Amino acid sequence: MSLVKTFRDKTFSVGYNEYLTQDDDTGLRFQILQMDADSEETIQSNEYETALLVIQGKGTLIYGDRSIKFDRDNWIEQNPVAAHFPAGDEIRIITEKDSRLAVISTLNSSRFDGKIYLPEEVDVERRGEEILDGTCYRLVRLVFDRTIAPENAKLVLGEVLNFPGKWSSYPPHHHIQPEIYYYEFSPNEGYGHGELGEDVFNIKHQDLLKITDSKDHSQVSAPGYHMYYIWAIRHLDGAPYTGFEFTKPFDKLLE
Repeated sequence: MSLVKTFRDKTFSVGYNEYLTQDDDTGLRFQILQMDADSEETIQSNEYETALLVIQGKGTLIYGDRSIKFDRDNWIEQNPVAAHFPAGDEIRIITEKDSRLAVISTLNSSRFDGKIYLPEEVDVERRGEEILDGTCYRLVRLVFDRTIAPENAKLVLGEVLNFPGKWSSYPPHHHIQPEIYYYEFSPNEGYGHGELGEDVFNIKHQDLLKITDSKDHSQVSAPGYHMYYIWAIRHLDGAPYTGFEFTKPFDKLLE
């Protein structure tokens, strides 16, 4: 199934809450790491390239000789702290408050220089603000892509803040590389709709959508509810993600 509803209407357990495994058709592994206050966790793998993104919480990330504080109350007003590192490296997470983090990984034995990204380093684009009467205005927060991360890395990572009643990933577009969207809503009883090709899914808090086979994937949030989603893309061998293609005839909306 393209829509993963494993944790809809559920409370995350302390520890790793797994949505996708590496053998999934996206080639991505996705987990939510829920941590209590005053706890510690180490992430390390000899096989997986890993990205870590703080959704909410307070604490410290320790990577190599860097020790970076994070403090994120909400995803509406604040950019994330994130980390990206190769197989063989490890990162320690020490919390001061209950914390929720996304862990995205993919098989990749290539070495590269890892990095912790601070909120001020996240590129924020006010996409769609000046077109179509603002009906597809959203904030696109790019943590890293091919132009930022090392060339032998395989992941791309970012967030979208979809304002109430507005569209995102619009006009319709597509790309050949697999992608996932992990959603949260504020208030969390909110909902939205996610298009995937000719299918339309009812999206709710803590759902995940798998985007494959070059399908269009526009989204819309119900009025009264902010919709937030983490987006992660996996580069294909010989075909890294460098951008998307607008679907005809909707590309004319940009003229």
